[in-house]
Amino acid sequence: MSFSGEVKEELSKQSVSARHCQIAETAAILSMGGQVLAKGNGQFEIYIYTENFPVARRFFVLARKCFQVVPEVRIRTAGAAKSRVYLLAVREPEAALRILQAARFPQIEREWQEDAYPEGMEISPILVQNACCRRAFIRGAYLAGGSMSDPRKSYHFEIVCLDRKKAEQLKGMLASFRVEGRIVERKKYYVLYVKEAEEISEVLNIMEAHVSMMEFENIRIMKELRSHVNRKVNCEAANIHKTVSAAAGQLADIRYIAEKKGLGILPESLLQVARTRLDYPDATLKELGDLLDPPVGKSGVNHRLRKLKEIADRLKEENKEQKA
Repeated sequence: MSFSGEVKEELSKQSVSARHCQIAETAAILSMGGQVLAKGNGQFEIYIYTENFPVARRFFVLARKCFQVVPEVRIRTAGAAKSRVYLLAVREPEAALRILQAARFPQIEREWQEDAYPEGMEISPILVQNACCRRAFIRGAYLAGGSMSDPRKSYHFEIVCLDRKKAEQLKGMLASFRVEGRIVERKKYYVLYVKEAEEISEVLNIMEAHVSMMEFENIRIMKELRSHVNRKVNCEAANIHKTVSAAAGQLADIRYIAEKKGLGILPESLLQVARTRLDYPDATLKELGDLLDPPVGKSGVNHRLRKLKEIADRLKEENKEQKA
């Protein structure tokens, strides 16, 4: 099962909370993935189609616990892969009206034409005044229309909305918890998404998917630790390469001086550094300084090696002039 599926599985098994939160979560599922059939004379039927079993289970439980309504459930197979499609229906007009009225959908107060199938139900702000109800609504919206990538690969959380107004409403709900969502148009849908790891972790906390949040945090910590170790190893490797390259250049300068003039031309301080470098070609500047008598600091050793390079460069220029 994907990480996104694990999150939905956890959310679908949560204990049913206070009734006003149950209504908010039910409204989210209906608004994101439900259809309402207007039969005329104020009579309605509710339908939910989903390939996601946790969504079907959650709506069934909410309808039974909150409204004492047992939806009709049918299972079909679709496509070459024979994937399951769950159909949940509330055909009894009185039960459907009770759910729609409790969910405060403004549309039910309007004159719907018969046999119309409204989708993308509007949400009344009254429904999500309380923070707990906003949590429940976001949870239901994610169950019905959300997904997230495996945090081992990338960080991405999104909820697909049928219209911009619903996406903006969800964005406002997340903002009330100090999570900044962004909206992008994708084909005929509007996608609310979050890409920052810390904010995705907070969204899981908002939806009360605490087990998934802990797993997400563990993965994130391991990724950051691995990244830190890799950066440190790369830095050390670069420093080693730099040290080896510098030492090779120093050895070449000292050998050039020895070949052309002999090391005897050098003053004692430079001669001591030159011989020590020849004896210890892999030593760092600090190690070279500790080997000198008396010991010299890194800056002192570096200064003497620069002097040796200047001497070698001068000898090379003189050699060029002689050949010319």
